[in-house]
Amino acid sequence: MSEKNNFIDQIKIFCRSGHGGAGARHFMRNKLTAKGGPDGGDGGRGGHIILKGNTQLWTLLHLRYFKNVLAKSGENGSGSNCTGKDGEDIIIEVPLGTIARDEETGNIEAEILEDKQEIIWLKGGRGGLGNQHFATPTNQVPEHAQPGEEGIEGWKQLELKVLADVGLVGFPNAGKSTLLSVITAAKPKIANYAFTTLTPQLGIVAYRDDKSFCIADLPGIIEGAAEGKGLGHRFLRHIERNSCLLFVIPADSENHQKEFDILLNELKEYNPELLHKDFLIAISKSDMLDEELQKEISKELPKNIPHLFISSITQTGLTELKDAIWTILNKTV
Repeated sequence: MSEKNNFIDQIKIFCRSGHGGAGARHFMRNKLTAKGGPDGGDGGRGGHIILKGNTQLWTLLHLRYFKNVLAKSGENGSGSNCTGKDGEDIIIEVPLGTIARDEETGNIEAEILEDKQEIIWLKGGRGGLGNQHFATPTNQVPEHAQPGEEGIEGWKQLELKVLADVGLVGFPNAGKSTLLSVITAAKPKIANYAFTTLTPQLGIVAYRDDKSFCIADLPGIIEGAAEGKGLGHRFLRHIERNSCLLFVIPADSENHQKEFDILLNELKEYNPELLHKDFLIAISKSDMLDEELQKEISKELPKNIPHLFISSITQTGLTELKDAIWTILNKTV
C-alpha cells in the first residue's frame, strides 16, 4: 500500500442515529380488572453515535470502509408500564486530534483531544411517552401515546489534525524526511524530488532517561499554499496543533533568510495564530559547510530565533537539536 493510502486524514461517512421507540397505548386488563386505567410504557431511546479518543490510533485508516454508520432504534413501549429497551449505541474510536464536521455546512460538531474521551456526536431520538402520562381527571382513558422522535442523519466528515509536539516545516527536499528517519523509528519514503511527503509522517524521538516526544514531518509547503495552490489547505492544517515548529532550511539554499521568510509568510497567511508558537531553525545538510560558512549563514538568520547546524548523514548536531527541542517543550509558561 502506498504511503499516501497509509495515512488517511480525512474520511466521509453517512451517519444515522437510532429512532426513538413509540410509547404504548395500552390499558390494564387482568382477571380482576376488566377496564383498568392506562398503563402504556414509554418507548426506548434510539442509539447514539459516539466518538471516543484512542491514543493507540494514529490515522483514520480503520474507518476507510466504514461508510454507513446506522445506530439501532429504541424498542416500543408495552403494557404494564414497561419501557422499551434503548437502541444500542455505536462507538467510533478515533485518534486524538480528530474533528467531526457536518459535510453540508462544514460546521465543527465535535473534537476529540484526550484518550478515552467520549462525545455523543449524533443523539438518538427520544422515546415516545406511553398513554399513562396523558391521564387527567377529565380524561381517565387517554387513547393518545407519543411516537418516538426520529434519529439524526446526514453525511459527515472526520478530519485528523496531527497531535505532535514538534512539527517540521520546510520546502520540499529540505531534508525533513531524512532527519525524521534518523532521529525516530519512523521509516518515511525518501527521494530527492519535490512533494515526496504527501501526508504527515509521525515518529517518536527517544530522549534522555527514557523520555520521548512526538515529531511530525509535515508536507512540504510551497509559496502560495495558503491560497490553496500546490498541496494547499488540506496539509497546512496539520501544523495547527504542534507545540513547537522546527524550520528545516538546507545549507545549500540560495538565501536562507528569504526561505525562512517565505515559510513564515505561508503560516501567517494560513493562520496568524501559528506565529505565537515557539520556533527553532535547523540548517540541514551542514556536513558541506566549514566554520566560516556557518558564521556567514548565522548572520543571515533572525537574531530572536535559536538556530542549529545539523547533518542527518553524519548525525552532527542531532543531540543538541533534541536538547533544544526538549527545553522548548518543557519550559514553564
